[in-house]
Amino acid sequence: MIWQFDLLILALVVICAIATITVRDLLAATVIFGVYSFLMCLLWAEMGAVDVAFTEATVGAGVSTILFIAAIFRTTRRSKD
Repeated sequence: MIWQFDLLILALVVICAIATITVRDLLAATVIFGVYSFLMCLLWAEMGAVDVAFTEATVGAGVSTILFIAAIFRTTRRSKD
């Protein structure tokens, strides 16, 4: 394993996690969460856990992100703020 690559991915994961909880737009938070899941997939693959990486890519970055985006588009706002 290349430790510089691991450190870069870890820093990006932390940045995405902080950005996800601080952004006010739900769609932007969902997209950042999808990027977070994809970066976790890369981190798992780098550590040699290919089965966990594949599951994270399909469920975390793929299906969950699509379901979150679909839920956001199907809901309506009740307030004008």
